[in-house]
Amino acid sequence: MMLYGHTTAFKTPLGTTPFHLVYGKACHLPVELEYKAAWAIKELNFNLKTAGERRLIQLNELDEIRHLAYENSKIYKERTKAFHDRKIIPKNFAPNDQVLLFNSRLKLFPGKLRSRWSGPFRIKEVRPYGAVVLWDPMGGDFTVNGQRLKPYLASTTIPQETTLALGDPPDP
Repeated sequence: MMLYGHTTAFKTPLGTTPFHLVYGKACHLPVELEYKAAWAIKELNFNLKTAGERRLIQLNELDEIRHLAYENSKIYKERTKAFHDRKIIPKNFAPNDQVLLFNSRLKLFPGKLRSRWSGPFRIKEVRPYGAVVLWDPMGGDFTVNGQRLKPYLASTTIPQETTLALGDPPDP
């Protein structure tokens, strides 16, 4: 059985329905019935030459529809790539920067509020193709992919603030 919900739905990247791409016409659901008289069918298909020409025209139209869908898909991909590329923030690391390291293995353990970032680590060397050598005071040097890093934004001075104890108010 055919998935009518998927085949008849209009797809934005293609600019048409998948059924229209394959068959070159609108999809008729199985509840729609159409009756033609036998004499009308004979009259329509009587001349084989005109029927062949009509079929060639339909095939050419189908090729044009597929070409338009290809162009629409290409435009859609270009737009989504441009939108995605606009949102990417370049990460430029330098030696002696402090960074946090993303640990993807912590996703396996329960606890949705658990931090998956470890560190801070100090960058020892930036290598080509996104590789970064980190220095950990506890364990030495190790190399990681630069996509797993984010800058550690820690201020060196802690501002002086006033603190209030949240206890009972003093007795008068």
